[in-house]
Amino acid sequence: MSERRRSSESGFPIEGVYTAEHLPGDLDSRLGAPGEYPYTRGVYPTMYTSRPWTMRQYAGFGTATESNARYHQLLRAGTMGLSVAFDLPTQMGYDSDDPIASGEVGKVGVAIDSIEDMRLLFDGIPLDKVSTSMTINAPGSVLLLLYQLVAEENGVPGAALNGTIQNDILKEYIARGTYIFPPKPSLRLVADTFGYCRTEVPKWNTISISGYHMAEAGASPVQEIAFTLANGVEYVRAAIAAGLAVDDFAPRLSFFFVARTTLLEEVAKFRAARRIWARLMRDEFGAKNPKSLMLRFHTQTAGVQLTAQQPEVNLVRVAVQGLGAVLGGTQSLHTNSFDEAIALPTEKAARLALRTQQVLAYETDLTATVDPFAGSYVVEAMTAEIEAAADALMGRVFEFGSSVEAIEAGFQKREIEQSAYQIAQEIDSGERVVVGLNRFTIDAEEPYEPLRVDPAIEAAQGERLAKLRAGRDGAVVERALTELREAASGTGNVLYPMKAALRERATVGEVCGALREVWGVYRPTDRF
Repeated sequence: MSERRRSSESGFPIEGVYTAEHLPGDLDSRLGAPGEYPYTRGVYPTMYTSRPWTMRQYAGFGTATESNARYHQLLRAGTMGLSVAFDLPTQMGYDSDDPIASGEVGKVGVAIDSIEDMRLLFDGIPLDKVSTSMTINAPGSVLLLLYQLVAEENGVPGAALNGTIQNDILKEYIARGTYIFPPKPSLRLVADTFGYCRTEVPKWNTISISGYHMAEAGASPVQEIAFTLANGVEYVRAAIAAGLAVDDFAPRLSFFFVARTTLLEEVAKFRAARRIWARLMRDEFGAKNPKSLMLRFHTQTAGVQLTAQQPEVNLVRVAVQGLGAVLGGTQSLHTNSFDEAIALPTEKAARLALRTQQVLAYETDLTATVDPFAGSYVVEAMTAEIEAAADALMGRVFEFGSSVEAIEAGFQKREIEQSAYQIAQEIDSGERVVVGLNRFTIDAEEPYEPLRVDPAIEAAQGERLAKLRAGRDGAVVERALTELREAASGTGNVLYPMKAALRERATVGEVCGALREVWGVYRPTDRF
């Protein structure tokens, strides 16, 4: 056994044998019952024994029409929820014909410029029957409103919509970079979304507080949950400061984590995260509603662990990662396609990824009992160690005053970069084994034909935008955008004038541009 395997991803030693002596003395109170405080054993009493987790597949590429065809294919294959990937210009709040979007349209997700694209994206899909997750952050409220408008056109009221927008802007400043506005107005936009959805789209999960992207950037499991939960505290504080009562919005908070191949530590990580969040919400914020204490989360298997070398081996990795997520009690799961280290997944690869989840759900006994690792010497010891380490790291964040102030000081980013550097060194030296990359290699890779995005999409999207602008009432759109600017300059909820502008066929870029005029843009050297 290599030296690395004797220590966890988070740095604490893994014993060769665990016994009852390794268990925390107060194990019974740390565990509780499934569906009861502190939710270590899961947020629902029956977990998967009554129904399996929601099976999502992250999809979106090229045009809305192409992505719509993929969604229909996934639904026919048995997926239970859709997960939308947006292209980079959409994520940054730019239209496809903006010069800054050149070369990126439709590349890493679907291009959505207006309500017309959103209509095509969900054409023929019953929005009152599917759960839709949208991986969108800075302009998350804009895409949610477009979704709601399309649903209303099809006779589906906001009260019937079920899904999630990621809407987690703080992790963008830490690890990903698709921010638009400075943090303070960004937090206001998040809080406005909480308030709007409480009234207009009450079943919608208004934020998916994400550790996934920090993990993909190199964060250890402890860093992943510590920085994510610290960001969660910041969102709760922002909502309370905006006048919302904690039990009015906290039940709609959700989280998003990674599942790595280190199965035991990942299971322990998920259990520790639930326990920490329940304690924070009860003790720091005085939440009374049990749903406010529940850390509900979506999991995606680790994209950073996929290899372009011998890509079929990724099928095995993804199966192990998915198993860890299920044993850890996830509420929904996306399994990566084996070819994602090379290009956007092909239809066959996406179907195989979904079949992986279906095998776990229907051919194993994972759904027969709740939290099968409860009481395990190794998992309970690891859960306690991760909990203690994450609590300590969150304490270091709060020494700066808040998660935002720690971001401004570059603390989280530095910590993650140090972890990523250590991982890279271990892979380069061979201490960390990556099958097919630095051990068990082959002389020549088998040929593989990746899915490619047609570069003509950019021109086609530009033509669609030109036609849209020519066919709408420009004066009406400008008045709506003026009202949005006025709301952004004041203290009212900006989502109502934003929705009015989008209904008049204002584009995503125009709406985000109006807010840029008022709130400015964020650059890493800024101070706030």
